[in-house]
Amino acid sequence: MKVITSFCLLLTSLNILAQGSISGNFSPPKDFKWLIAYELTPNGERYSTDTAIKEGSFTLEMPATAQAGMYRLVYAVPQDEFYIDVIYNKKEDVKFNFNLQNGLTITNSEENKWYHEYFSKITAAQDRLLEYYETGNDSKKEYGAILKELKTIQTNFEEEHASSIAHKFIKANRSYIPTEFENLETFLKNKKQHHFDNLNINDPILQGSNFLTDKFASYVFSALPADIKTKEQLEIEINKNIRTTADFIKTTPNGFQVKALHQLWEIAEVNEMGSVQDFIFKNHLKKSALANDNQKLVDEIEIASRLRIGAVSPDITWEANGKKHSLLTMEKAENYLLVFWSSTCSHCLKELPQLHKELKDYEGLKIIAVGLEDDNINWKKVSATLPAFNHAIALGRWESDYAQTFGIQSTPTYFILDSEKRFLAKPESDKEVVEFLEN
Repeated sequence: MKVITSFCLLLTSLNILAQGSISGNFSPPKDFKWLIAYELTPNGERYSTDTAIKEGSFTLEMPATAQAGMYRLVYAVPQDEFYIDVIYNKKEDVKFNFNLQNGLTITNSEENKWYHEYFSKITAAQDRLLEYYETGNDSKKEYGAILKELKTIQTNFEEEHASSIAHKFIKANRSYIPTEFENLETFLKNKKQHHFDNLNINDPILQGSNFLTDKFASYVFSALPADIKTKEQLEIEINKNIRTTADFIKTTPNGFQVKALHQLWEIAEVNEMGSVQDFIFKNHLKKSALANDNQKLVDEIEIASRLRIGAVSPDITWEANGKKHSLLTMEKAENYLLVFWSSTCSHCLKELPQLHKELKDYEGLKIIAVGLEDDNINWKKVSATLPAFNHAIALGRWESDYAQTFGIQSTPTYFILDSEKRFLAKPESDKEVVEFLEN
């Protein structure tokens, strides 16, 4: 009896540590060389395994210790753009085909098929409801049919796949469905009020994926009054939604809060909503990041805020002809160009003389070149060959105050300022500098 019991325990242990795989094909084959699998956790991505892609085919042998959950398969850089998310449940091998034109097709894994089928069907039904409102349709019969379809899809998928990982997403995705006809204003009001009803923010698998953070972003930037007329009104309403979201997730792990809030900050950045970025950072994100020991993110955001398009540049000072000079007290000009370079940088020694030649007679432009140097010996020689520039020096190179203040990571780095010394553009090369100024 003891032998049988031990044998059963051994089988159970082996089953727990069972090793599965994720395999498939990428097309066109020449565009894919490698694949890295990361487990998605509340605190970010955790490396799992990797493999080469040979002639478009691959097999990822998942570690026996890999946990069931959502995995991100990265196939190119930047890694936050080129990836595929799949469910790995340790019960079935996952197989798929991925084509750059046609996207993802799951060929083996019932759970992943359910997941994609549900989101395809529910999204199409939700789009039909929005189209009903947008086209001014007044057919109550058609409206009722759409509501019935939404309820049927949601209920059937929840009931059929209750024990799956996919079910976590399906249930959490249940959104507000009217019980009877509602005009658009009433529908949007109720939809916003019930946005968080089914979101299980304490589930680690949902926290690890993009699902919850995308839901938050949808609420913050889409659940807005229809009568907004100005950008200021828009940003005020967005900030209200941010406050609601931050309060909703305040009991979750700091790492998850940082991920969610940082995504909102990034969306605001893309949409050039500076006051929204500042609101997120100062009121919520900075505190969460510091609590999560993420000083690096805090520093990066503070630099990005200082250098934001439209922000006044930090000051730069230098000495010339026995006098002290300053960017912020410099005489008025149509534009200012800041150049961060080094006398030992080969790219700088190639670009700056050409730029000097192109701009030395350019009217309405003042140029400040900041040398990031270990000492001033070589800098003096090289800067003397560029007399049309105002020259400042930052000893300490990458650790200098100017390098830190302006977030300099490579040389040369360029900033173009407007007449009020506000950041206007950040060209990548001397040619882009000239093109911008000429246009």
